[in-house]
Amino acid sequence: MWYAQNSARRTHQLAGDAGVLLWAALWAAAAVMAYRLACLLALPRALQERRAPIPLVDGRLDTALRRVADAVDAMDPVAVRTAVAVGAVALFVVPVGLVLVVWLPRRVRWIRQAGAARDLSASDDGRDLLALRSLLRPLDEVAATAARIPEATPGSLAWGWRHGDPEILDALAGAELERLGLEPPPRDEDPDDGSGDGPSALFEHQVELIGPAGPVDEPSADARPVG
Repeated sequence: MWYAQNSARRTHQLAGDAGVLLWAALWAAAAVMAYRLACLLALPRALQERRAPIPLVDGRLDTALRRVADAVDAMDPVAVRTAVAVGAVALFVVPVGLVLVVWLPRRVRWIRQAGAARDLSASDDGRDLLALRSLLRPLDEVAATAARIPEATPGSLAWGWRHGDPEILDALAGAELERLGLEPPPRDEDPDDGSGDGPSALFEHQVELIGPAGPVDEPSADARPVG
């Protein structure tokens, strides 16, 4: 699971991912432009042969760049190219890496938590574990969960979890799933819900139709064998 089921949370995640991709693309373009410009400065002969001004720069900056190129002419070309390549890579890695250090761990942590919560919500034991996880939240979040249940308090939520109250367990597990932007799975209704259509009611109905066996009639003493 890569994105939340809740529309608002999913939109927020998509916007964050798109922002990170755009940030990386912008710095990649900046690194390429810087590399090309540095390579131009590292080749002073080519720059000196170019009499026309450098595009996208004014006259003063053009003169300054040509002076830098003349200074680079005295340096080792291999070392200059290596330094240019390292600088271009650093120009991309540093700003993008700072964003990834903040964004990537949070994104991976949500993916792991959402996947585990979705698997746990499919079983009753997992629902109990999600309910316990919700009870361990800060008190203000527990109080907000209790406010959704009529006449419930944070203390009654703990009591309901200990005694396995289905309403309390569903509310706590639902709050934990909602915190992750997930929707609770539909729960199967009990087939024997007291409506008289379950297996137990059918079995009792069959027993009533059969009824108890009566006493076996013994043959009378006057009965004589035929023939």
